Amino acid sequence: MDSLSGAGPRRARGRLGEASPGARAAAAPWARFSAWLECVCVVTFDLELGQALELVYPSDFRLTDKEKSSICYLSFPDSHSGCLGDTQFSFRIRQCGGQRSPWHAEDRHYNSGAPVSLQREPAHYFGYVYFRQVKDSSVKRGYFQKSLVLVSRLPFVRLFQALLGLIAPEYFDRLAPCLEAVCSEIDQWPAPTPGQTLKLPVMGVVLQVRIPSRVDKPEYSPPKQCSHESLLPTPVVLASVHELDLFRCFQPVLTHVQTLWELMLLGEPLLVLAPSPAMASDLVLALISCLQPLKFCCDYRPYFTIHDSEFKEFTTRTQAPPNVVLGVTNPFFIKTLQHWPHILRVGEPKMSGDLPKQVKLKKPSRLKTLDTKPGLYTAYSAHLHRDKALLKRLLKGLQKKRPWDTQTASLRRHLLELTHSFIIPLVRPRAGGGGERRATALVHSPPLPCQEHYMASLMPLKKSITPWKTPPQIRPFRQDDFLHSLEHAGPQLTCILKGDWLGLYRRFFKSPHFDGWYRQRHREMAHKLEALHLEAICEAQNIETWMKDKSEVEVVDLVLKLREKLVQAQGHQLPVKEATLQRAQLYIETAIGSLPKDLQAVLCPP
Repeated sequence: MDSLSGAGPRRARGRLGEASPGARAAAAPWARFSAWLECVCVVTFDLELGQALELVYPSDFRLTDKEKSSICYLSFPDSHSGCLGDTQFSFRIRQCGGQRSPWHAEDRHYNSGAPVSLQREPAHYFGYVYFRQVKDSSVKRGYFQKSLVLVSRLPFVRLFQALLGLIAPEYFDRLAPCLEAVCSEIDQWPAPTPGQTLKLPVMGVVLQVRIPSRVDKPEYSPPKQCSHESLLPTPVVLASVHELDLFRCFQPVLTHVQTLWELMLLGEPLLVLAPSPAMASDLVLALISCLQPLKFCCDYRPYFTIHDSEFKEFTTRTQAPPNVVLGVTNPFFIKTLQHWPHILRVGEPKMSGDLPKQVKLKKPSRLKTLDTKPGLYTAYSAHLHRDKALLKRLLKGLQKKRPWDTQTASLRRHLLELTHSFIIPLVRPRAGGGGERRATALVHSPPLPCQEHYMASLMPLKKSITPWKTPPQIRPFRQDDFLHSLEHAGPQLTCILKGDWLGLYRRFFKSPHFDGWYRQRHREMAHKLEALHLEAICEAQNIETWMKDKSEVEVVDLVLKLREKLVQAQGHQLPVKEATLQRAQLYIETAIGSLPKDLQAVLCPP
């Protein structure tokens, strides 16, 4: 088994089926493949070994022993699921070698344009599984059991499920030659570029997808139904690369959607126990998506087993439960994690008349280690009142047999508006927010009225940013000031729901999601401030005039600062125009040219 330190790249690319020499690694013939997938794995059941890794494509992709073990155990439903036939589900594992190194320029380019919730994972792998278990008299155990797994850093669950639906049935019939051909086709795909619509040919079918961009406006159009028949003359259009059928996932918990949204917002530990890996993983991913466009900053495992390498870490009682959402199928977890504050158990989908049977809200004291009934076991009291109109609308839609994609669109719109109503007071205009014009609106935010934003109010005034001085600092976020502003400009302006919004904000400030959100916003504001400072320098008076009364030390200092800003900008970290970059480079060359030869040699070595 391969071992790996975090020091180098995971792959020295060569042709399928052979390890590549180091000299050919630089050519990276599998670069296009790795823009979408890390590798493809085949996991089978061995009578002596249990789950075993049969194949890894490309064969030179290096997985650690721990990663191989995790993939093997997570690619099969556990014995409590009893899955017969074909099953699709997903999992997420921690990369054992640390964060991806080196961090590729392609990754930075993709992440700079993608929504924060869809950025490429730097330290985790997603596993998308197609598992088949059918009776087979030619096998000693009497069953054919095998999984095809796509390993990726992209959270494109809808796309990769569709891809597996095309290639897995064919692979189980034809085996290796089919898989090799598919990998070669994927290696011809264009890179995932935010905002672009791409056509991805595979096995005689063309998948048409649009890669979301962070500047996209929310759209509520129902997803189109797509057929996956082979040899289609026209592309199969996927309405989304990542969005699941939210209404199907939340069927048994519709009455508790807002409570679950609050638990996700606050980053609370949650155990989700379902009858199958498919239900568990889909429900966990649906819960994570509740916060969009916010990034889910806690850990989550769509499917988790007792064999996972983090089992002891997540189940210890020596410290508070970690901020993680776990999807499981083994009832053993009820006993092991009964000290967790929130446990959701769902059963097989059942109808009560024309409506899906809903799980009940139950106190944790009613949690039994054996034969626990479906329910949401928690002592948490929701801060917001339930939206009875939404629930009535959804249930009425079921009775009238309204299309499920329409139901999903309605539910997704509600959650999106709820999240926006919560976030708007943090970033949108406050009442009476006049005064001098601030340096900027928030980066990547939609256009807003020319009033003061709460976060933007922390920015220095634009007139205080001068060319030849260090830009002023961003003022600190003061929770009390913000909470005081809610009386006149709170979520009640955009949301009809009543409740203890102040209490919800206070708990949010203590959660990992506030920390993640604030760090991201502060980073964007700092980059914008640097960009404005660079623009101020480039739009200022002639640099020769400025240099007349400046010492060599001051000129060298300007050169170093401009170079640092250019490096940041070229790494997609500063939102500046190309013309500004060109002018900054010209300033650098002019400044260096004014210095003595010995200093020029130091600043521009041959």
